[in-house]
Parts: sequence; C-alpha cells; structure tokens
Amino acid sequence: MSTSTEQLSEQLAATTLLRFATAGSVDDGKSTLVGRLLHDSKSVLTDQLEAVEHASRSRGQEAPDLALLTDGLRAEREQGITIDVAYRYFATTRRRFILADTPGHVQYTRNMVTGASTADLALVLVDARNGVVEQTRRHAAVAALLRVPHVVLAVNKMDLVDYQESVFASIAEEFTTYASELGVPEITAIPISALAGDNVVEPSAHMDWYGGPTVLEHLETVPVSHDLTACHARFPVQYVIRPQTAEHPDYRGYAGQIAAGAFRVGEQITVLPSGKTTTITAIDALGESVDIAWAPQSVTIRLADDIDISRGDLLAPSGDAPTASQDVEATVCHVADQPLVVGQRVLLKHTTRTVKAIVKDIPSRLTLDDLSQHPNPGQLVANDIGRVRVRTAEPLAVDAYADSRRTGSFLLIDPADGTTLAAGMAGESFATTKAVAAVDEEEGWDF
Repeated sequence: MSTSTEQLSEQLAATTLLRFATAGSVDDGKSTLVGRLLHDSKSVLTDQLEAVEHASRSRGQEAPDLALLTDGLRAEREQGITIDVAYRYFATTRRRFILADTPGHVQYTRNMVTGASTADLALVLVDARNGVVEQTRRHAAVAALLRVPHVVLAVNKMDLVDYQESVFASIAEEFTTYASELGVPEITAIPISALAGDNVVEPSAHMDWYGGPTVLEHLETVPVSHDLTACHARFPVQYVIRPQTAEHPDYRGYAGQIAAGAFRVGEQITVLPSGKTTTITAIDALGESVDIAWAPQSVTIRLADDIDISRGDLLAPSGDAPTASQDVEATVCHVADQPLVVGQRVLLKHTTRTVKAIVKDIPSRLTLDDLSQHPNPGQLVANDIGRVRVRTAEPLAVDAYADSRRTGSFLLIDPADGTTLAAGMAGESFATTKAVAAVDEEEGWDF
C-alpha cells in the first residue's frame, strides 16, 4: 500500500463516528469509567481537569474524582449518582465518538432509553461483586429492544475481587446467555477497573489471563455502518416552502431531513397517507440543485404535480412505499410515572406527524427475570416493557422498527400536559422472544 493510500485510509478512519451509550446499575461505576476514558485518552482540557481536582479536594478526596467529569448537576454530585443523560464528544486518531452517559437508577431508566435510541453500541457495566442484577437485565432488554447492534459487558471493580478470572467468567457467561436470548447480535465482555484504569485505555498488568482488547481499543475498532442509503427511502415533510415572490411566484417545495435511503430527480414517489403519486422534478440542497440526495441530508424536494401535502406527510418511492394504517402494534418502554392503561387517550408522534390515538389493548408485559411474557397485564407502569395495540385517528405510514429505527419508532404523549408516556418500536419486539399467550382482539374502535 502506498504512503498516500495509507494516509487516506487513516483520514477516513478518523472521520468515522461511533455513537455509544453507557448503562448499568447504581454505583457500578459508569461515570468513573467515562471519566477514566476521557482522562487517559487525553480528551480532557486542562481547565476541566483542574476544576475536577479542585472539586475533589473540597470534598476531602486526595485523588481527583473522575466521575465529576460527567456528573455535572449539583444533585448528581451531592448524591454521587447520575440523573440526566450527559453527552460527551471526543476523538482519537482512529475515530470520533459521541458518548451518552446514562443514569443507572431504576427511576431514570427513561433516560437510558433516550441515550441508547441512536446508539451504535451499548456499554453495560456490572459490579464484579454483585454480578448481573435486575437493572442489568432491564438495560440489556432496552438495548435489544432498541436494536443496538453491539453490546459490551464491562465487568467493573475487578480490583475488589482480587482480579479473579473465575468471577469474570461467571458473570460474562450469565449476561451473554441472557442477552443472546433477547437477540442481541454481538456481545463482547471485558474485565476492567475504572478506578485503577485497568483495561480501560491501557492493558491491565493484573489480569494476564485476559487477552482481549481494552475498552478504548474495542470502541476504536468495532465495525460501524452508517449507510442509511441502503434502507427504505423515507422523507417526512417538515415544512412547505411557498415564497410567492416576484422572483419565485410559483415555487412550491417540501423541506425536511431524509430519514433513510436516497431520492433522485425523475423518480416516481407516493405521498402518504393520501396514496397519491407524482414525480420528483428537483432537489435543492444548500442553495443548489442536485440530482440525488441521501440520508441524513436536509433538502427541499419539488414535485411535478400540485398535491395537497403538508407537515407530517411522508414521501417514499412508489415501488417501496409503506402501507398506511390506523392500527399500530408495537413494543413500548413506559417512561412516565403514571400508568398506561387500556382505553387511555393519547397523542402518537411519528416522525413529523402527531395524531390522536387510543390504547386499545396491552397484550403482554415482559418479565425480566426469565424473559417470559405476562399476558393481559391491563396496564404498564414506569419502566415496564410491554406490547400495545394502538388505534390512531388518522392513517400513519409506520415501518417495522427492525427495518428502520427512524420511521419505525414513535412516542406516546399525554394530551393534557405533553408528558412523554412511552417510547414505541413498531413490529416485532426482539429478534428472538419467547411465545406470548394468545389474546383476543378487542372490538369496537372509537375512531
């Protein structure tokens, strides 16, 4: 390989982006791991480190508490827990990263859903002294539900169990078995001590029995594909542009961000939910006309026919258009304090469209211990994962979440105060699930 080719390859590698989220139970050491990762990879500015050292000394700590690099809220520092999702941007010579440090407390599982919803990798921490606990199972289930393609199990605090290989092996086997049953496609287990820095950025001198990568090495080398052009092409309309000026008297464009796939001038498209068809005559991007545009570009699309199109409509290739329906069946992670009950009226937000809806049925709730489905629970409470059937007032073009994370997801919202009730993933819940007891369809839609 020539020198110029090598340089080009290095430049391309350095521009790749990995989005990953941390998760784990309370006090498993997530914030300390993130702080250690940032510190040892030289991604912390001098003034940031000085501020952490000052805050640590004021709390009577001799060594800097690296968890303070991410726990920025006063309540987080006082309680020693993570409450909000802390996003951090850093880079090495091999890759750029967007990190979402999510809370471990069961009360804030909703924030873990937020952080992992766009992640390519979930980094799940387990305290080597406690092993796999209920919250570990819940986070594994959420990662599987959100179709996160890569999961790393970081068995932390190995220094407190004398770096015993048998402790690590037992925890890794239990978690891998559980996550595999959920359909997680790839699981990598790494023994670490975030406090001491073992196997975070530098290899550990205390665990010669482990021959795998450090956390950073794995993050830098895990294969990541952001090629959304291979997905079903979808364009949710966000805004209709009608200047009606002397310079542009007849201009009518539909602006938004391409959710997936690619669109080309001359392509026949279908407008959903109306089902009307037309042809793309022009695509405007950054003030210039282009022949093709792809996700995640923000563009304005112009069409051959004057069709009634407004915010919330979806453009898709006529040969690959989803079916619009008023019936949505999905798995949801309930994130609100108040229960979600059968018969409840909600708002359903899908891409740029928000419609009235009613919860017609809750066929099952996932039992985290053995991954069985509890039939007909009647309601879902905070942090429950369950199946729902929703009837919408207007047809929606919803893809299966397995096919598209962007157009297969939605939110259920309380119409009274705008509170987010649940995050939904349309279609089958997990890649592999245990059978659910048959439930009769409820008749008599209100819409």
